[in-house]
Amino acid sequence: MNKFEALGFNNLVIKAVTELGFENPTPIQEKVIPVLLQGNTDLVALAQTGTGKTAAFGLPLTHLIDFTSRDTQAVIICPTRELCMQITRDLQSYTKYIDGANIVAIYGGASIDNQSRDIKRGAQIVVATPGRLCDMIDRRRVNFSNVRFAILDEADEMLNMGFKEDLDTILSQTPEEKNTWLFSATMPDEVLRISRNYMENPVEITAGTKNSGNENIEHIYYVVQARDKYAALKRIADSNPDIFAIVFCRTRIETQEIADALIKDGYGADSLHGDLSQQQRDHVMKRYRARSLQMLVATDVAARGIDVNDVTHVINYNLPDEIENYTHRSGRTARAGKTGVSICIINMKEVGKIRIIERIIKKKFVQGTIPTGFEACEKQLFSLVKKIHNVEVNEAAIEAYLPNIYEELKDLTREDIIKRFVSTEFNRFLDYYKNAPDLNAGGRDREQRSTPGITKLFINLGELDSLDSTSMKQYISEVSGVDIASIVSAEIKSSFSFIEVKTEAAEIIQGTFKNARYNNRNVRIESRGASESRSSRGGYEGGGNRRSFGGGERKGGYGGGNRSERGGYKGGSGKSYGDRDRSSRGGYSKSNNENGGGSYERKSYSDREKSYSKSNNSNSEKSYSKSNNESSGGDRKSNFSREKRPRKKF
Repeated sequence: MNKFEALGFNNLVIKAVTELGFENPTPIQEKVIPVLLQGNTDLVALAQTGTGKTAAFGLPLTHLIDFTSRDTQAVIICPTRELCMQITRDLQSYTKYIDGANIVAIYGGASIDNQSRDIKRGAQIVVATPGRLCDMIDRRRVNFSNVRFAILDEADEMLNMGFKEDLDTILSQTPEEKNTWLFSATMPDEVLRISRNYMENPVEITAGTKNSGNENIEHIYYVVQARDKYAALKRIADSNPDIFAIVFCRTRIETQEIADALIKDGYGADSLHGDLSQQQRDHVMKRYRARSLQMLVATDVAARGIDVNDVTHVINYNLPDEIENYTHRSGRTARAGKTGVSICIINMKEVGKIRIIERIIKKKFVQGTIPTGFEACEKQLFSLVKKIHNVEVNEAAIEAYLPNIYEELKDLTREDIIKRFVSTEFNRFLDYYKNAPDLNAGGRDREQRSTPGITKLFINLGELDSLDSTSMKQYISEVSGVDIASIVSAEIKSSFSFIEVKTEAAEIIQGTFKNARYNNRNVRIESRGASESRSSRGGYEGGGNRRSFGGGERKGGYGGGNRSERGGYKGGSGKSYGDRDRSSRGGYSKSNNENGGGSYERKSYSDREKSYSKSNNSNSEKSYSKSNNESSGGDRKSNFSREKRPRKKF
């Protein structure tokens, strides 16, 4: 006997949920459904994401709504389009065999006229996002005078997104005698306030521990340098060949850039963010649900409403701005009683945030170690071997081809055939991970400074030239003629960069750039060792009026204007920015240099987070500058800038 039948549902609903595979209610459903079926009850229910909250309020609605009437009797409000469509689909499934049932979704990005017509046909239940529903109220296209039930799903998220005034507007259009049901995964103070304002003596039900995460999720964090985040993401994906993941980023721009980079690197990936049209979002989600995608790269707009089965990993490329949102992100995996993994890729400064999240979700994180290149290759190899072993052979289809195949391979032994077949699929991983560095924070310090086969070069171009990692690689490849694959990485600073290239390409690049110019400036590329030695003798020329920034552990830094013959600095209109490493060696320094007819006085101040440089010259010209320190693996910049600057043509 189906246990939902014992809860009091009619045969039509039982038939529908049985087809959906529902047999035993989840803990939240067992507690909530009997209370709601009694009717005339306000409710506050708290349960983790993925525990079946939609069925907990959706199934009782099918019992309490009069589907012979065309009046709108229930309104369900949720924060995102994805969640709105998911709830609508679920309710339509529950009412599949009920004649006259009409559930309408109201959300932005779709035709408001079509949605209005759907309601006029007689929608007993309206599922809506706050913004679009307020728009329809303003246009008088909805009538809530007969609403008996108002359901707020993911109420905490709606308040976080600034929908409080919209909720006031919507609920003011509904009768005072209605029942209000509030469902949420977390219960911050704002949600408690909304329950006091809109409910009368609500029944409070909690499944699990308040604000805690799903028990079936394993929480892992990896500590890497900010510049290695993207490489760490790929290493994690390669070490889990069967990964089916959602990757969360902080901004729309970063989301799109990372998705584009993953696609370019051969991964099945796509993006989901607010800049996409509804049609594009639907297309992406359709591909993801069909498992045509390996990784979905998304902003927090996707943290709610992605109801996809068997998500193996949630990867936090950036921690959420609101720490509570971690619960909702991680809740995309381990749904319906299954297990999953939630991963955070962080830098050293963010370890404290992990401790805060631990206190909120009442779960301990495990600090993981980014797999080595060898380990990633090993996982991929055995995944390939397993697929070969388990592949289904269509004897009839290939029988006609086998004689020629046997003839072609007759001079090879069994072992040779296995090696060559595996190598056909596997060689690209071996090539990619040859000499792969340790990505764990501190790992590179443990290695030798120079990786075998890799040479690190300095170039006096950077972000101020509107170059990022990708465009820098393209520029060097075009000027030097070397294959872009030979340029392993580009670490972009403000006015200079470090480039890691294969050793055989380093000499070619240095030779071709001897007379190169970029935007009417001389371009200089040299080995990092030479650049460090040169900086200690007096710094680098900034060139003209261009700003220059200090970096690394250089004692001299980078000066604006031309370097004086005696090794000092000319003031001019150039600006100099110190860094923590340089200023911390002096703490406070003062020097006077005789440069031609003028004197130069330089003072530097530093603290843990910021450094200040102040310079005065004989013409009483003053310049002040302030910059954030880049130290301790900070997250100020990574391979993908949060704000993409317009690129200049080469």
